[in-house]
Amino acid sequence: MEKVRIEKNIKVFYVAATSFPEGITEATRKLHSLFPFSQERKIFGLSRPENGGAIVYRAAAEEMEKGESGRLGCETLIVKKGNYVSLTVNNFRKDPMAITKAFEQLLAEPNLDPQGYCVEWYATDKEAVKCMIRLDE
Repeated sequence: MEKVRIEKNIKVFYVAATSFPEGITEATRKLHSLFPFSQERKIFGLSRPENGGAIVYRAAAEEMEKGESGRLGCETLIVKKGNYVSLTVNNFRKDPMAITKAFEQLLAEPNLDPQGYCVEWYATDKEAVKCMIRLDE
């Protein structure tokens, strides 16, 4: 387990999954159909319990230019700057449950931001994802 610092807020636009976890793949496909691939664009999966406890998942992408989300018809939110506790999952496509296991481990950590998201950061085109939860500071 490691600590990761996000230095500045990241504005993202997203496609919400219709269900969790069944709707994740479709939400991700829809998000990626909205823009061409770019090494510079940060891609995220964001989830947390909302509205009485059901988990809401959002496939999200960093807004690269002002107004991009509006042109694409997407809502936005902010991945907050700050310190995150993190685990990297390699070859996640071969073992999708590894992401769940990583978050189960991270959720056992003390001092988590009660309003924070479980953040999957797909920082490269490699088969690795950084699973992170913001610390309450």
